[in-house]
Amino acid sequence: MRLLSSLKNRIFLASALLAVLSIAFPIRFVTSRLEREVEAELMRGLGEGGSLVEQQHAARLQSLVLTARLIADLPKLKAAVAEGDPPTVQPVAEDYRERVRSDLFAVANRSGDVVVALGGPAGAIADRAAVQAALLGRETTTFRAQRDGVLEVVTVPISMERPGPPEVLGALSLGFVLNDALAAQFKRVAGGEVAFTADGQVRASSLPRDDDAALAGVLGHTGISTVRLGENEYVARPRSLTAGGAPGSPVAIVLRSRTERLLFLRTLRTALVVAALAAVVVAIATSYALARTVTRPLADITAAMREMTATGDLARKIRLGRSWDDEDARTLAATFDTLTDSIARFQREAALRERLSALGRLSTVIAHEIRNPLMVIKASLRTLAREGIPAGELRELAADIDHEVTRLNRIVHDVLDFARPVRLEYAPADLAALCRDAVAATLPRSGGPRCHLVVEPGLGVVTTDAERLRTALVNILANARDAALARGPAAADIELRAGAPEPGRLVVEVEDHGAGIDPADLPHVFDPYFTTKRTGSGLGLAIAKNIVDAMGGVISAQSRPGEGTRIRIELPAA
Repeated sequence: MRLLSSLKNRIFLASALLAVLSIAFPIRFVTSRLEREVEAELMRGLGEGGSLVEQQHAARLQSLVLTARLIADLPKLKAAVAEGDPPTVQPVAEDYRERVRSDLFAVANRSGDVVVALGGPAGAIADRAAVQAALLGRETTTFRAQRDGVLEVVTVPISMERPGPPEVLGALSLGFVLNDALAAQFKRVAGGEVAFTADGQVRASSLPRDDDAALAGVLGHTGISTVRLGENEYVARPRSLTAGGAPGSPVAIVLRSRTERLLFLRTLRTALVVAALAAVVVAIATSYALARTVTRPLADITAAMREMTATGDLARKIRLGRSWDDEDARTLAATFDTLTDSIARFQREAALRERLSALGRLSTVIAHEIRNPLMVIKASLRTLAREGIPAGELRELAADIDHEVTRLNRIVHDVLDFARPVRLEYAPADLAALCRDAVAATLPRSGGPRCHLVVEPGLGVVTTDAERLRTALVNILANARDAALARGPAAADIELRAGAPEPGRLVVEVEDHGAGIDPADLPHVFDPYFTTKRTGSGLGLAIAKNIVDAMGGVISAQSRPGEGTRIRIELPAA
């Protein structure tokens, strides 16, 4: 009892016992259940395999009967048999036997005498009763044991149609051997080994012939039996190949290997035992470590952290219970409290800096964009203040003021448009004309970089928001123009390509040969307010990305410093 007087020992023993029981019982249950399921599946498969063998043999026998009927009904054979001359029947019989590839082809005359026997002696034909039955107009099926298999023979009448009862000219016997090759074919159908027996001996088999003697012992059982062949144990079930299953009739034995079916189960059981032993060792070690660990301070700290995660309140402090005084736990709690205070302070400062930074960037954008329109308006107002201004010049000044006011309104609209979801108005549009319009609105007609526009032939009309797409292209071309001009007076031309590389997709690419983008800046080129130009607003590519995203497309950038930049837009064509 002194062993259980310690809390540490009680925790250790209880945890270890629980781990062992929770591992041992499931493993035992799983292996037993799997073994029963494997045995049941083996028996089901054996029954299904036997049924498939019977069905396959019945279909094969039916095909044999139909073949015999068709040959017996051929005029050429009837004419030869009617003459009753063996030399006349011989070539006809050889021709038909070669066509059907039968193992036996025999013809008897109307007296029951064998005229021609190909593939075996005359006695290989079914007994005389079968021939006599055929002469009376009945079809029969007989079997004959051979050293290399079981010969299955169908005997049908050769008759001539006439008014009244048909005239029987003779009998045709057509036979095929159930041999090892056929047993291998039946094996693929049944999903198990197959053997054919006759007269109490195995005549053909998909197994090695050394196992014939052991297989013959299965014939004394009518149901499922077990037989060991070499290193493997099989379950076997005989199936009669005749409808009545008369004594002495040929039998097909269907076998399935129990050894193969249970092999994976033994492997699984071994793996489970090894895993169980490893798990027990780990569980005992863990139980011992848990028993030696102080759990209450850890539980208090964990509870406080869980509440912080659920509420997001980083100001919450960890309070350890007074009933436990653990120096390490209190140090951990104090350190965690200091860390949460620092994180909360950092979040407040970061939020303030972000707001100030956003306000500064927005102020810079607006100040930069509205300065030029205001200067134009100011100059126009000064001119209007002079006396004696001609009416024509007065109208031009008013038009300039109206244009710049419209431009200011558009700047404000763009800033607001960037801040709210993009609304699209789809309509048919000529993509080539749209690209030319964007180029004309961005690049000068003379001087500066020129733009080479390449539109895939036959692109035709597409369904899109032309104004929004034009805005995106203008912003991208403006960046390409500035990058090209940054290289100096000898600025390389800009390329604008549009096409449909696959049905349902449009691709528009703008490529410049400017200074390129630094690899560290490339991931941020579509971020709002990000710019490397002294007078840039940082909204051009961000607005373009918003438009492309709203259209269900993808925009990407590729750049190499010193070589240039390529902006690629992929859009749905409808």
